[in-house]
Amino acid sequence: MHRRPRLTLLACLTLAGCSSAVPVAPLPAATATVCRAVPWPSSVGGRPLTETTPADPSVRAWGDPAIVARCGGAALAPTTTQCLDVDGVGWIPQELSDGIRFTTFGTDPTIEVLVPAAYSPEALLLPAFRAAAATLPRNGLECR
Repeated sequence: MHRRPRLTLLACLTLAGCSSAVPVAPLPAATATVCRAVPWPSSVGGRPLTETTPADPSVRAWGDPAIVARCGGAALAPTTTQCLDVDGVGWIPQELSDGIRFTTFGTDPTIEVLVPAAYSPEALLLPAFRAAAATLPRNGLECR
């Protein structure tokens, strides 16, 4: 499994408290047609949709502190890392200093869901992303 650079997005979100839009950087493959047409949920864990900057169809945010979802990551390679099957969608969790990143497993491209530490248990928010993940092409990998 490849190593990802430390994510500072959640730290940026807390600094943007005076702005109404959440700053979110799209992922590299965000321009993929499938990412531009993802059916994002209208709410996550009872938290309403929040504006993002830039406004991009491949990213969404909910609540304050923001739960952020981004489509367009590279497919994950086979791994021995824990994989959670939530409603038929595989998710690889990665602890961050300020929350957890969940990345779809078995899709290409991937969806990342960034959940701040303020929400617990974080995995209970994942069912909201089932429809979004179901629109992504499968690559044959599944949680075991």
